[in-house]
Amino acid sequence: MPRIEFYRAGVVVPLPGDGGSRVVLEPTTLELTEHRIGVIGANGSGKSTLARMLNGLVLATTGSVRVDGLDVRRDAAAVRRTVGFCFTDPAAQLVMPTCVEDIELSLRRQEKSASRRRELALAVLDENGLLEHAHDSVHSLSGGQKQMLALAGVLAVRPSLVVADEPTTLLDLANTRRVGDLLFDLEQQLMLVTHDLDLARRCDRVLVVADARVTFDGDADEAVEHYVTSVSA
Repeated sequence: MPRIEFYRAGVVVPLPGDGGSRVVLEPTTLELTEHRIGVIGANGSGKSTLARMLNGLVLATTGSVRVDGLDVRRDAAAVRRTVGFCFTDPAAQLVMPTCVEDIELSLRRQEKSASRRRELALAVLDENGLLEHAHDSVHSLSGGQKQMLALAGVLAVRPSLVVADEPTTLLDLANTRRVGDLLFDLEQQLMLVTHDLDLARRCDRVLVVADARVTFDGDADEAVEHYVTSVSA
């Protein structure tokens, strides 16, 4: 598994006007090597910021972040090839008219031949149960199918680490289970940001984030209990 390293990595953002600044994530030091890492916490706690630092969507303003030895700031291109990112809303990722074209777009850097790209894209759709929708508009898909397509686009380039930021929030129970099963069947390392505590319990290690800092780091069941207790209090 890749080694994820946060060394006193924090994020501070300026406020509009003369409002000073706001700490989005306190300086954080972590070393993560587990296969499946969960991140839970309240909205606005800083958990998505932590996840987005892994592929440079958010850059640390203090300290550093490394993925398998690659510095996220200095080795940005290599990090983007290593880390695949899936958003909460698949609409943020599905930009082409049809499903097969969207997968082809993901493959454009690693495969220059248009015919070979089409062949590979169809194979990816088949692997993810979407082949019959290859030439359908992405807008005609159900919410679950859109999220599966977004994930397929991420997985098409074979990243070493997949970061999924609340990928089941907009889905019903059946599609939540389907997407969850796909994620937990991955050979790649997974960082899963989620409000779904059942999914969090399936992780090997779980971080609880509150008030811009990691307040618990450890066993999944213990982490969920810590989080539930903190919310109840």
